[in-house]
Amino acid sequence: MPPRWPRKPSRQDPEFRKLDDRYTYAAHIAVFLCVGSGLVFFQQLYRADWQWLVPLLGWWALSLGIHSLWIFFVARYPVNPGYVELTPLEPSEAPEVDL
Repeated sequence: MPPRWPRKPSRQDPEFRKLDDRYTYAAHIAVFLCVGSGLVFFQQLYRADWQWLVPLLGWWALSLGIHSLWIFFVARYPVNPGYVELTPLEPSEAPEVDL
């Protein structure tokens, strides 16, 4: 069950940005683990000699390590980040498109 957010989610809210970055990081880890374990499984299943597999997973893991350092140690979430969030247009405000 996803956590309940006490107010309207906005990228201007530092707590929400931090939570969103952590969820994105978790999704990246999940994709890495699924793809990596699947590739290793099929390599073992077919007894394939895939020379590219170890460097691929190594570089991918290194990039995830850098992502980890960024998320947990470097990233700062100021109250006023200095950008404007775009809001979606209401259907009545959308421009007409001729097809």
